[in-house]
Amino acid sequence: MPASTTKSLRVAVLADSDTRWKWGSLTASRVCPADSDIRLDGFLLRGRATPTARQLEEVGVRADSLREVTAVEFLRELGKEDCPYDMVVLSLVGGAVQAVLHGLARAWDGRTKRPLVVTGYVGVVYEKLADGLLLRHGADLVLANSRQDADRFRAVYEGVGADAGSVTEVALPFLGGAVYPENDPSVEQGRRPRTVVFAAQPSVPESRKDRTYLLDRLIRHARLHPDREVLLKLRSRPGEHTTHIEELPYQKLVQKADPPANFRLVYGHMGEVLDRTDLLVTVSSTAALESLHRRIPTVVLSDLGVREALGNHHFVGSGCLASWDQLDTGHRPVPDAAWVARQGVAADGSYETAFDTARRRITELLTADELPPLAPYYTPVTAPGYLPGILARHHLGPDGSPLPGAPAADREPSPVRQFVRRAARGAYRHGVQRVAPVIRRMGEL
Repeated sequence: MPASTTKSLRVAVLADSDTRWKWGSLTASRVCPADSDIRLDGFLLRGRATPTARQLEEVGVRADSLREVTAVEFLRELGKEDCPYDMVVLSLVGGAVQAVLHGLARAWDGRTKRPLVVTGYVGVVYEKLADGLLLRHGADLVLANSRQDADRFRAVYEGVGADAGSVTEVALPFLGGAVYPENDPSVEQGRRPRTVVFAAQPSVPESRKDRTYLLDRLIRHARLHPDREVLLKLRSRPGEHTTHIEELPYQKLVQKADPPANFRLVYGHMGEVLDRTDLLVTVSSTAALESLHRRIPTVVLSDLGVREALGNHHFVGSGCLASWDQLDTGHRPVPDAAWVARQGVAADGSYETAFDTARRRITELLTADELPPLAPYYTPVTAPGYLPGILARHHLGPDGSPLPGAPAADREPSPVRQFVRRAARGAYRHGVQRVAPVIRRMGEL
């Protein structure tokens, strides 16, 4: 029997929320060479948004191992002389990426062989472009989810004199699914029920007034169209956190409403919900790109204005902006083909080739005799008033070394420590969802 030509590749994914775990793990499988046998080890960064078991199950991505760590614990694991990993995917908020990059740079100082480091964004980049990008600079590859993002990323790096060679165009790794039947001639027309889905977001919009308005309009749409199934797709259950903090969950707001029988709340994998969606409505969720990829009619709401604070300004030129008044009277949006193409939404069937460039670059770097030291743009020289604070939040000193008292990685937390940690996390979530809104309302009196 001939020897197998499959190459074993061990990948570590460090993520700080359910959404970023989904992006990081799927990205790892998309960009690894096609002939690789991948072992995926997941590390969940301990914090307010550490995903629950239910959230991980909903993402649907399986890892060969999965455990919760602090940044210092992760760095100690990766800094071992016998570190087994070929590639590391940092799927984190920008500050955490920067801290881990500096920690890895110190841990691997002087080594001729080290793992390849990849990072990027979980979805649409509509705010803090320069800040987030510069905090990610220093990785071997900074992935851009579209042609538009790749152009913007390079412009930012080149504009500050940083090396832009790491920017690599890909696409969102979780796109896929069946093409919407009305746009697929091979599928019998009209076989699906009319289903309208509103993709909710944890922090957009923020105010009770705006969130109540959107809920009221969704319920009104259900009443106006009793023949339609109207679904409110929620990201998390009360008490769970995602990438963004949700102070006013729709589950609580709907308790004061009186929705009709054809309106209901749904959870679960977004792809499974889209399988039965005839119209996707959102303010600015990445779900809009998933929907457009499948050619499902998609609307980005303009009711609350087209504003940077909402993120729907990203969809200017898409042809998808519309209001509930228009939807209630039967409006069907027609997306602009040129805009869609620049967003990495390969509705033309070219999606599978979107990761080819990244695969080639990763193959070249993995087979190189050695990789250069990690060199983030931010250093104690270029950002002496900014970088130390970012590193300190993750128990790292200005040189990337662990500060005294940082948690150890060679032992499991004691039962008391685990109890205190759970209690503290519960108190934090209670403060965010109950206490903070009350204080804010008192401040408005």
